[in-house]
Amino acid sequence: MPLIKSISGIRGTIGGGPNDGLNPINLTLFTSAYGQWVKNAHPKKKCKVVVGRDARISGEMVSSLVVGALLGCGIDVVNLGLATTPTVEMAVVEEQAHGGIIITASHNPRQWNALKLLNQKGEFLSDADGKHVLQIAENNQFLFPEVDDLGVLLGEYDFTDKHIEKILQLKLVDRKAIQQAGFRVAIDCVNSVGGIAIPRLLKALGVDEVIELYCDPTGEFPHNPEPLPEHLTEISSIVADKKAHLGFVVDPDVDRLAIVCEDGSMFGEEYTLVAVADYVLAQTPGNTVSNLSSTAALGDVTIKHGGQYFASAVGEVNVVAMMKECNAVIGGEGNGGIIYPPLHYGRDALVGIALFLSHLAKSKLTCTEMKAQYPEYFISKNKIEIGHGENPDGVLDKLKAHFVNHKINAIDGLKVNFDEGWIHLRKSNTEPIIRVYAEAKTISKANEFAKLAMDLIENL
Repeated sequence: MPLIKSISGIRGTIGGGPNDGLNPINLTLFTSAYGQWVKNAHPKKKCKVVVGRDARISGEMVSSLVVGALLGCGIDVVNLGLATTPTVEMAVVEEQAHGGIIITASHNPRQWNALKLLNQKGEFLSDADGKHVLQIAENNQFLFPEVDDLGVLLGEYDFTDKHIEKILQLKLVDRKAIQQAGFRVAIDCVNSVGGIAIPRLLKALGVDEVIELYCDPTGEFPHNPEPLPEHLTEISSIVADKKAHLGFVVDPDVDRLAIVCEDGSMFGEEYTLVAVADYVLAQTPGNTVSNLSSTAALGDVTIKHGGQYFASAVGEVNVVAMMKECNAVIGGEGNGGIIYPPLHYGRDALVGIALFLSHLAKSKLTCTEMKAQYPEYFISKNKIEIGHGENPDGVLDKLKAHFVNHKINAIDGLKVNFDEGWIHLRKSNTEPIIRVYAEAKTISKANEFAKLAMDLIENL
């Protein structure tokens, strides 16, 4: 499969010819381009980069190539080995490094892998910086050092306990309340790095009993690794059968968090951020941010606590930029991504678990009772192919003209707001499709909005 290059990194399937997929040639090329970008950004300095990976099968091979290429660029490397995405992000700051590379394809299947690129703040590269890295690779703008100036492997160690220690130090993480609640928690870590980090976190938080499901970091995913309801039937049954208070599910790199209620029902990925934000805002009022495709429930909860809600373009880097701009106290994405600035500016399922358990323990509610407190919305997610040679931007421009009398937001595709909900349309950067998301108070109304948009696209 062709390599997918974007501003945040590169991804692809393992194997194929020299010009296909994520092979050793491409891995070395793009790691070297990133290494050159790091050196260009920090001239006359001996640069240092942190590297970590999820547990997928190709990870060790990819990590060896990445570390070797960075050393060949004259960059020192701190190799964390198996580590969650948020752990690597935090380590970049703690190690005073000049950047970081996370080797993970997130929720993609086992044949995929990717390089996610970080700046010296432990955050994903900006649009301009990402394009610069791609330009360096395309134009072979490298200058490799001679033998006496090669990089040095500074260490190979586990940063997970430091990450957990930082979480326990957060003012809103109430370990005493969690311990007193006597929680029985089930976890599904899809045989990746969550199986290393989450049991340690729960033990440190004082959770009474942990039922572990797929916590061996072999990289052999037991089910589709994206934490969606249709993939989580096993843990849903276990939570109900074992009378657990709740269940936590993460994706392979542990930046997304899904929650299972005590009766085996889904709390809802969209509501992970809503519930945690409700807890945070009750004690530290302020503004919130999520992307345009996330539920309106976050805005409702923010207004309830006297704050202001802001919507960003889709993508973690865009959410983070908006959070800094409006001084948000919490933010994230509707896929279960929690960004809590007092810890760091990155989606982090570990801090999400700690804050949610604090909220649940202090509320004295069950998960289902807590979910019932929040405004109920339903999202319909669809996509539609556009005709061969059709310009997706032109299609969106025509739709913008059609909805000119409605409240619209065009910072990322087109979002149209109605009294009863919204539609968000975005072009894909890799396929000839337009993604159509719609939300309303009922699923039938959400589907109706989505159909309206798709019918208009077909007519165009």
